[in-house]
Parts: sequence; structure tokens; C-alpha cells
Amino acid sequence: MVKTLLILMGGDALMAVLALYLGALLHHGSWIMRDPELAADPSRSLLFVFILLGTTYFCELYSRDQRYRKGEVFKRIAGSLLLAFVVMSALYYLWPQVVPGRTPLLVALLCFGLAQYLWHNRYPLLFKIPGVAQRVLILGVGPLAQQIAAALGSTKHNYVLAGFVQPDGEVASMPRKMLRGSASSLAEIVLNEKIDKIVISLSERRGILPVAALLQCKFNGIEIVDAMSFHEQVAGKLLIKHTTPGWFIFSDGFHITPTIRMAKRALDLSFAAIVSLAALPVIPLVILAIRLDSPGPILFRQSRVGERDNSFLLFKFRTMRPDAEAQTGAVWAQQNDPRVTAVGRFLRKTRLDEIPQLYNVLRGDMSFVGPRPERPEFVANLQESIPYYSKRHCVKPGLTGWAQVNYPYGASEEDALEKLRYDLYYIKHYSLILDLLIVLETVKVVLFGKGGR
Repeated sequence: MVKTLLILMGGDALMAVLALYLGALLHHGSWIMRDPELAADPSRSLLFVFILLGTTYFCELYSRDQRYRKGEVFKRIAGSLLLAFVVMSALYYLWPQVVPGRTPLLVALLCFGLAQYLWHNRYPLLFKIPGVAQRVLILGVGPLAQQIAAALGSTKHNYVLAGFVQPDGEVASMPRKMLRGSASSLAEIVLNEKIDKIVISLSERRGILPVAALLQCKFNGIEIVDAMSFHEQVAGKLLIKHTTPGWFIFSDGFHITPTIRMAKRALDLSFAAIVSLAALPVIPLVILAIRLDSPGPILFRQSRVGERDNSFLLFKFRTMRPDAEAQTGAVWAQQNDPRVTAVGRFLRKTRLDEIPQLYNVLRGDMSFVGPRPERPEFVANLQESIPYYSKRHCVKPGLTGWAQVNYPYGASEEDALEKLRYDLYYIKHYSLILDLLIVLETVKVVLFGKGGR
């Protein structure tokens, strides 16, 4: 996935530079744009590239788990170019020396848009080149093997599924044309199919794992990984059902040092302070809207489970009727929940209802980024039915998180399981860089109004 992203962004960056100078050539008849300084200073070109990559990112053309049709790619590129033109036009009026004139800018953007459309629709052809694409062979033909194949087919990456190898004792549940042979001929299959990676996806390894053949492949330079690690790599989440405690114990990650915790706390305070200042003009309007919309308190207080299973009081702007759970008790919020007020629906969609949680972040109950805190009533049931659920409480809960930007609002036990897969991935890869990426993704979620209920 990382290699795919780098290929996409590298191609876009190269085309942006070429489009900038092509725009100057078409408009002025020379490579010099408006003056020799502009042509000689590479920082001007870098600014153009940076803005286009940024708008492409915010229009989700670098999304890991989206494979858009050509029409959707065209729409998103058009939106990206429009946003880039607005940003660069604003820069032109503020600092005319850093942006080419409007006409060469328009020509450059149109050239870039055409090239980007062709590039984003044709870049998968690169994966047929040896060394760019990696051919993957799945050892196994059961449900776990199918799950790995599904992950390969639903995300962007540089892996090509070469087929399946059927071990003794497993019944194949996929088309026979995808079977490359049995485990006894594994070494020969790897050689004939030019395999780069073997993914061990056996429902039961005891007595059927071809150890000698795998060892030979390993010494021949073939990478061998287990299904859980491979799924984590391509899908950005962990498998729970097939994961054993031993995998958690011996896998990399889950290493959170005191230094990282201190740096994360400093980042939390910085983000919370910045967002609080930005939200100050909006808060009086939200308070007034809630007061006029329905009777009841402005703020909503509710007990949530935080770090180390300690409970804390979470604050939000009230979005439901005051008697929302008077007769039902604690229940999940549903799509188009009738308990949500008219103003509350808007606040949830725009995430404005979560502004008071900045106080929880400043107070230390929460982090800016982390797993979403759940209610004690739900946690008690989920810990009994979902393996490893309590492990998400080894870090502070967050205002936003990896699960929130990758999965819509959860309102069932199945949703809780799926979000746990993302939460454990986040804890395993806990880093400030991942936090910054999640913050950027959150900006997109808020701008496009995804996931609120």
C-alpha cells in the first residue's frame, strides 16, 4: 500500500512540474513564466506541486481502500483542480511573486488534470512490471484464505494474487482455476509462478504445515508471512477472530515509551488549544441554536470508559431530547435516530457537538487521537463477546481516531468488532506521525460530513 501511494504521488508530482512549465510554454512561447526569477527559483514549482498534492489528497484520490470508476476519478480530479485554483488565486493576490499569472495557471492546471486522469486510470499497468508488483501465493483454501484474498481485492497495493495452494485436509471453496496445486509441490509452484511472497492462511496448522517446503522457499529468498500480519499490512486493521495471544506477544509494535507519551500529551494540548480558539466564534451560535430548538440543558454529560478501564465524565453539546433514554435505557444511536433533535442532527453531521470534549482533552481524560470512549454499559457486554476488547483501553480514548476515519459510526456489536480491528492497529503502530495523518483524515471527514448520526 505504501509503495502504491508513493508511486501515485510521485507520478502526480512529476506531472505537476511538467504541467507548470508546459503552461508557461503554451502561454508565453518559452519556459520562462513571468520573469526569470520565477523560472530560476525551484521553490515556486514546489509550491505548485505541494498545493496540487494537497488538494488531490483532500479529494480522496490517494485513499487506500477506494478503487474509483473512471467517471468518479474525473469528478474528483475536477474538484481537486477547482480547489487548487481557488487556493492559488488567493495566494496570487497576497503574494503575486509566488504564483504564475492566471492564464498560465489555468493552462497548467488543465494540462495537469488531463495527465492526472490518464495516470490514475493507467498506473495499475505498472504492477505487471517485475520488481514493482509482488506476486502473492496464498497457502490455504479455507475461510481465512478467502478473507486474505478479499483484502487483496478491495484495497490499493502493489500485490498481485497468483493463486492458492491446497494443503492436506482443507476443502477448497474457490474456483479450481485459482488453485495452483497441493502443498507437496509448493517449491515447484513458487518457481513456476515467479512468487515473491507466501501468505500462510491455514485454518489449522498442526500436522499440515509443509515446514520443509517453506524452509526451502525461505532460503531461496521468498518472503513468508502469516495471514494476520499480511492482512494488517494491506487493510490497515487487525484480524481478531483468527488471532492468537501468541501473535500479539511476539509481533512487532505495541511499544509505547514514556517519551512518546510525553510528546503525545504536548501534541494533544497544542491541538486542543488551537481548535478551541478556532471554535470560539461558533460556540455562542451553537448554544443559541440548542436553546431555541428544544428545552433542556446545553451540555450533555455521560460516563465513559477511559484509559486502564477508569471511568470519566465526557462532555458534549446536547443533540437529543432530554428524555431520550428514559424508557429504553442505554441503547446504540441508530441511523436517522428519532431521538435526535433538528439542530442535533446538524451538530452531529458537522461534529460541532464534540467541541466540549476539548475540555476532556485539556483535562487529560482523553487524547486528541485514540479509540473512541464507549459507555460502561456497552463495554461490559462487549468485553464478554469480543476477544481482546479491553486491550483498546491501554491508551487514552480520543476525540478522533484510526477507526473513526476508516469506518462509519458504529451502532452494533458487529460494528464494535470492526472498529476494534482498527483500534488495535492504531495501538500497535502508535506514533506521532500516525496521529498527524489521522488529524488530516479527520479534516476530510468533517469537510465531507461522513459518518455522523
